[in-house]
Parts: sequence; C-alpha cells; structure tokens
Amino acid sequence: MTRVGRLELMVSKDREGRFQTELFEKYQRSEKALLAAIAEMYVMGVSTWKVKKITEELCGLEISRSQVSGLVKQLDEEVRGWRMRPLQSRYPYLVVDARYEKIRRDGAVIPQGVLIMVGVDDEGFREVPGVWCADLESEAMWSQVFRELKERGLAGVSYVVSDDHEGLTNAITQYFQGVIRQRCQVHFIRNILGMVSKKDRGTIASYLKEITGAQTLESARKRLHEAVEVLESSHPAVAEHLDTCGEEMLAVHALPEHHRKRMRSTNMLERLNEEIKRRTRVIRIFPNEASCIRLMSALAMETNEEWMARKYLEMNAVEMTVCGTLNAVPHTLENASRFLHSHSTTTIPS
Repeated sequence: MTRVGRLELMVSKDREGRFQTELFEKYQRSEKALLAAIAEMYVMGVSTWKVKKITEELCGLEISRSQVSGLVKQLDEEVRGWRMRPLQSRYPYLVVDARYEKIRRDGAVIPQGVLIMVGVDDEGFREVPGVWCADLESEAMWSQVFRELKERGLAGVSYVVSDDHEGLTNAITQYFQGVIRQRCQVHFIRNILGMVSKKDRGTIASYLKEITGAQTLESARKRLHEAVEVLESSHPAVAEHLDTCGEEMLAVHALPEHHRKRMRSTNMLERLNEEIKRRTRVIRIFPNEASCIRLMSALAMETNEEWMARKYLEMNAVEMTVCGTLNAVPHTLENASRFLHSHSTTTIPS
C-alpha cells in the first residue's frame, strides 16, 4: 500500500532468507511515507474517519478507522523518548497551567486534567518540558510532576507563574523553595470580576488595570491600597480579597522591566492551548489516556521546534546573575524587591 495506490511487489528469495530490499522491510505491507503521512494528518487535527476517506479517494486504499488508530500508535516510542529526555538547560522562568479534556474510562466519559508547563531557558528560548494527565490538580500530582522534572535535570528556577490552585501552590513551595511565585494576573482579575455584578465590572476592572499597569512596585502598592479603601464600603468582599491576596500578583516587579509584560500571567500558554483546542475539538472524546498523551505530546514537540526559531526574551548575563542571586536571598516579595532596588544602578538596565 503506497501513496499512489496498491502495488504488487515481487521479492526475490534466497535459500537462507537473508535477502531484503532497501525500500521495504520484511513483511512490511505499507510504504513508510504513507504511514508517516497518516500519523501527521492525525496530529494536525484530522479525524480518523476523514483520514480513512482521504486515503481511499487519493490512494485508492481501503483503510479502517481502527487501522488508522493502530498506525498512530507507532508515535508512542518517539513520544516516550521525548517525555523522558534529560533537561540540559537551566530554566529561570517557569509558567504552569492545566486544561481539561474528555477521556473515556470504564464506559464513562470523565474530564481529565492535562498538566502543561513552559520554561524559559537562560538564553531566552521557550520550551515545553513535558505533558502529563491527571484526574485532579492535586498537590500529590503536581509533586509527582515536579519530582520527575528534577530527576530529569530541571534546575535554575527562580520565578514561577501559576494560578492560585491550592495543590499547585503547595507543590511549588515544596519543590522550588525560595523562588518568587507570581499569581497569574489574568486569572486574578477574572476571579475578582466574578465576585461583582455585570454592571459594576467596568468600575472594578479600571481599578485593577491601574494596579497591574503601574510602572513600579511602590506605585502598584499605593494604587492597591487606594482601591481597597474606595471599595471597602461598596464592595467589601472585593476589598477584602484585594487586601489579602493583592500582593500575590505584584511579584513580577522583581523582574527586569522588559520581562514583566510577558511574565505577569500564564498567557504565553494561551496560544498553545488554542492550538490544542483546535485539534482536540475534532476528536471530542479520547478513547483512553494514552491517546490523549500521544496527541498532546506530539503537539508539544511540534511547538518546541517552532519556538526554537526565535528568542522569547532577551536574557543577558547581568540579568541572569540577578536571577541566580535571588536564590540566595529571602524570597518574600518585600525582600526580593528591596534587593533588586538596592542593586538597580548596576544590575538592571534603565
């Protein structure tokens, strides 16, 4: 079975059975290029029944959906190698998030968490270290992920961006002691706006925009305190949440100014998530966890290749020294900010 249809191939036979053509392996019934094309179609978001239709119309080959699924499983060895590869770079910045996909299990369809992480290495390139499936975003699951990453060589982490999921934050505290943790500003704002009525969201959003748009930590804190005072009477729940948790979204001020816009939220994962959503929408329900891991990993591998074409951040040696030194000082937002401010004339470009 080839890309140009079915061919009858006569193979010479020798007495000891050692003869083999260069084009086909023993007992092979399909051209390798055809198999690769079928696997690539699946990864690009073409459903199995559409792959079947395409091969029948273009190549005149009859291939079932189950055969397509079987051929795609040949990706597993490559995916397994990618997921277990050693991490040789240092990753000062990590961005962590999760999404949910529907997976069939024991005759029922359940939502399954897909844990995704992006690291920015010391040269400024982005990379997806791996992809994992989990029933819940629990502390135990995230701890397992971080432990695996450290065993594979993850090092140099000084700053982590994530949502405020309790299990995730506890695992970050345990496995990345001393790092600066930035609460995703986008998620924080969404949570705040969800606490007020639709007619009040514009007003609340303007206060939040002033806080997150401040140029300095001092200015951001000042606007945060002003917002708390103003909203205390009209929106006490919002004021209390800002007073209690508002500082969590200001840790980004510990970074060089030209890094802050891109490292204040998990938005760098949004483009990847959109691409994942575009392709999984075709599948709708994964038949099992292995098929979900297979597709997600293939997409992550493809994304890594695209990201290596250009830098995401300029990480010069001076800034990397700052990031490395932060591991040696107390990592409350107050102390980190004071440390950077005291060294701003020599370490951070204006």
